[in-house]
Amino acid sequence: MALAPLFFVMALGYAAGKARKIDNHHVGGLNSLTMEFALPASLFVAMASAPRSEIFAEVPLFLLLSTVMLAIYVGWYACARRFLAADPADAALQALTVAFPNLAGVGLPIAAAVLGPTGQIQVAVAIAAGSIMVSPITLVIVELYARRDTKSGGGGTPIASALRRAMTKPVVVAPMAGIALSLAGIELHSVVSASLSLIGQAAAGVALFLTGLVLSAQSFRPYWKVIAATLVADIMRPLLAGAAVIGLSVPLDTARVAILLAAIPSGFFGILFAVSYGQDSTTAGSIVIASTLFSAVTMAMIIALLFPA
Repeated sequence: MALAPLFFVMALGYAAGKARKIDNHHVGGLNSLTMEFALPASLFVAMASAPRSEIFAEVPLFLLLSTVMLAIYVGWYACARRFLAADPADAALQALTVAFPNLAGVGLPIAAAVLGPTGQIQVAVAIAAGSIMVSPITLVIVELYARRDTKSGGGGTPIASALRRAMTKPVVVAPMAGIALSLAGIELHSVVSASLSLIGQAAAGVALFLTGLVLSAQSFRPYWKVIAATLVADIMRPLLAGAAVIGLSVPLDTARVAILLAAIPSGFFGILFAVSYGQDSTTAGSIVIASTLFSAVTMAMIIALLFPA
């Protein structure tokens, strides 16, 4: 039942896009609202309000999810280059789509429903892991190999430019700033917390709606590579997380959270990056659609097994 409201809001966004109630080909405004304002505000408050001991307790989760995402990313990138005849930019975008779950759109509301108040902190840690580990790699590769000429902006080498762009995004800076305040023992003023929480409350719903809206603009082509990518994202990724928690003897609570977050369906960053750099988003879009639909089964099973209450 925890999944029903999520898929309802995504379906609402999808229907709004298909019915042309909202222009699904120009989602920059909603994307900015979600990724530059609502979600960063929510993550900042969650991290800044967390006790220092709780921040340190999430280090294993960060390391575990970083390892899982990076392993999936490298594996799919290598397969796409070797077996799918993908160019470096397309392979990188596919790998990002498969490796980086939709933590903003699906992870945040799932965490709130299943994990409770601490869920925001753990989602922030997971977003930080993906934003630090796999997003910069993708930006570097696309900057270097995208078919059209792009301006790096701000000078410097493409690698330095890509890293700077990735690490200065509000969705990365906000949780890091919150962690810094928590570790420094600086308490967030109640007015500041209430103000940011007000806009932050919109993050989960808007992100889900945006996910549906983005998917409504994508053409779905169920090639065998899309099916394979869906299986890797929705089955291999949580299985790899499960193997990692066993091998590393991670505490049970951290293990359950890691597997749950690893089971979140593929995110749409690959689509947004593809559009931004003039690349074909058909494959990434098809992967996100298939992964999101299939996750209704896989996530229901994982929640039932790991969180029976």
